[in-house]
Amino acid sequence: MIDLHAHTNESDGSCPPLELVDRALRMGLEALAISDHDTFAGYDQALAGARKYGLDLVCGIELSTRSETDRRRLSVHLLAYFLHAPPTEEFRTWLEELLAARRDRNRRLIERIQSMGVNIDLSEVENLGKTLTGRPHFARVLVRKGYAANRDEAFRKYLDESAPSYVELHGVDIAIGIQRIIAAGGLPVVAHPVRLGFRDALAEDIYIGKLGDAGLRGLEVYHSDHAAQDVARYAALAKKYGLAITGGSDFHGDTKPRVELGRGVDGNLNIPLSVLENLRAA
Repeated sequence: MIDLHAHTNESDGSCPPLELVDRALRMGLEALAISDHDTFAGYDQALAGARKYGLDLVCGIELSTRSETDRRRLSVHLLAYFLHAPPTEEFRTWLEELLAARRDRNRRLIERIQSMGVNIDLSEVENLGKTLTGRPHFARVLVRKGYAANRDEAFRKYLDESAPSYVELHGVDIAIGIQRIIAAGGLPVVAHPVRLGFRDALAEDIYIGKLGDAGLRGLEVYHSDHAAQDVARYAALAKKYGLAITGGSDFHGDTKPRVELGRGVDGNLNIPLSVLENLRAA
């Protein structure tokens, strides 16, 4: 069993990198990908320990991108896997630009929240965020200081797209993200495609096909959010457009307590090693 989508506390997870490696070893995972948002810090910290104890640790990352369709604007998460060689220094430098854009969004977000009479400071949030500070860290501070009862309420009142204080993170265009990943030696994959929100199966099919034309190389077929019918649909789309199949739990630790590493939600995942072997062949 493997898990190719997990987060550490260097982005929006709760587990330190070495603790995540230890958890993977204890549950018998054959391979693990650390795919933090916009940073390799968690992977870099975990690599030596994973090698020492014999865990196949895959270098991954998750990028926030934007995409336009005929009907609406989409926020698309791109996973990138570096399966044969580490990412280039040029790619790592580009990531610093993405992190700078996040910091600018966070400054604007804290100003909006403060304008609603909420007494929190950006420094409080950044103390939780380590390399990357995102909305889940805002939510934790809001709950701790009594402005929300729980994470869901914090998002509903202050952080979701429908909230009055919401500030959009202007992700890069998906075509640029795909090409940056390929140029750096990575394999670009659409993460949790069910979250794209297509209600029309034909429109979803056409959209995935266009991404394939733009250089997309894989589709996350297995994911904690995917029901059996979703898995079947995305497996068929991957076959139709010649895309590699990937899968992972999207583990975040205490941030998403229902999602278990390797096993998903209520044991809905059991991803075989052959998925990683096929990825490496691709």
